[in-house]
Amino acid sequence: MLRDTSVLIVDDEEVMREILQTLLEREGCRVSVAVNGEDGLALARAQPFDVAVVDVMMPGLDGISTLDELKKIDEDLPVILITAFASLKNAIVAMKRGAFDYVTKPFKNDEVLVVVRNAAERRRLLTENRTLRETLQNQNQQSGDFVGQSRSMRQVFALISQAAVSRTTILVEGESGTGKELAARALHAGSPRSSGPFITVNSGSLPPDLLESNLFGHLKGAFTGAVAPKKGLFELANKGTIFFDEIGSVPPETQAKLLRVIQEREFMRLGGVDIVKVDVRIIAATNVDLSALVEQNQFREDLYYRLNVIKIGLPPLRERREDIRHLAQHFLGKYGIENEKPSLELTPAALDRLEEYSWPGNVRELENVIERAVVLATGLRIDVELIPDEIRTAGSFQIPRFVVPPEGLSLRETIAAFETQLIERTLAMTGGVQKRAAEMLQIKPTTLNEMIKRHDIRPRRKRNDSSDSGDGDSDLRPGAESVV
Repeated sequence: MLRDTSVLIVDDEEVMREILQTLLEREGCRVSVAVNGEDGLALARAQPFDVAVVDVMMPGLDGISTLDELKKIDEDLPVILITAFASLKNAIVAMKRGAFDYVTKPFKNDEVLVVVRNAAERRRLLTENRTLRETLQNQNQQSGDFVGQSRSMRQVFALISQAAVSRTTILVEGESGTGKELAARALHAGSPRSSGPFITVNSGSLPPDLLESNLFGHLKGAFTGAVAPKKGLFELANKGTIFFDEIGSVPPETQAKLLRVIQEREFMRLGGVDIVKVDVRIIAATNVDLSALVEQNQFREDLYYRLNVIKIGLPPLRERREDIRHLAQHFLGKYGIENEKPSLELTPAALDRLEEYSWPGNVRELENVIERAVVLATGLRIDVELIPDEIRTAGSFQIPRFVVPPEGLSLRETIAAFETQLIERTLAMTGGVQKRAAEMLQIKPTTLNEMIKRHDIRPRRKRNDSSDSGDGDSDLRPGAESVV
């Protein structure tokens, strides 16, 4: 589509200018014409163009020289050269000097339109890519640890870039530690209201009356202890963004009032009757399934649909393992500077072990592990011994192989012992989170819970001895012979 594409035509022949102008305006282009190179450059300095069509043979400043000057004004401007003197030499010179394409006279109308469409599309892609790069660079500067190069994170960054410029309410979903607040800050940083305040509401940390007072403010005497009027967080976030962390924990009585603010952008302070209007962008985050809470009548359905206009899902770290290395290096640099150890490096063995771990605590857990290693490091290299035991051993579990001894064994007891060990190891890998352990074992959480009760499995205490080396060949029965 060429509609609304701005095109600059530079040609000293009046007939040629009219033909090109008529052809392009029929396609919906906005066309400006110049009779020579100097006039064309003056137009290009006065306003931006999507495409330039320039005749090569002109008196004064010829087409090649005009091309050079246009590129100085706008290096990304696609310039199409037109000439009646077709030669491979001229075409090569033009392309080397930065021409987008080369059309010879006499030309077919369709040929010109195809070349102009291609040039306009290239211009559009270059503009979008530059905007995206600038937005992501700004987001990275503003949100610090929001790092990722995996395909899933690139999709998240692209969605954030698209959604940031709007005032639409956004729901960010993800497990604890995946960076939901960082995503919210990136949305704020990439929005037109980035110079305004960014206010975080810890939704579940306050009782309902105190939460409402914090959100909407109150008048003096509104309740016991209200000795002075107070502005709420919505007023403080005016012209900016308000971020509800763990929105699913907002009490039901507060959800109705929150719905009104989202719909009307207005509210009343506690103890007051006057309407207060605000201009805020609302971003909510949750680590639980809100739709399930709706089915359980624990969350208002109408509020859920108001929040769920644009949903951004943050993948857990175990599903984007290619980012572990980049994140580890990022945190190494961050905490190396903080602790005046800027030259630290992770050994390949340490990086391999980090990549093998399932990270139930996600990015937050990885950050804590790297910070600990930096603090404890005495040399310039961080090796596996500075990685916590539960991470070093979690990825080394293997299914044991063993033979039946001459005296025989109880199959039922052996299977029960193996189940116990397997469940214990998996729970250790997931930090005791049964839901994630059930996913790894590919069974239902209820089934796993029943097995934990049946085998009387309790949380393991950390041990410093080598009896639980995690090599996978440990005995499941006193005196059993294992095959290595």
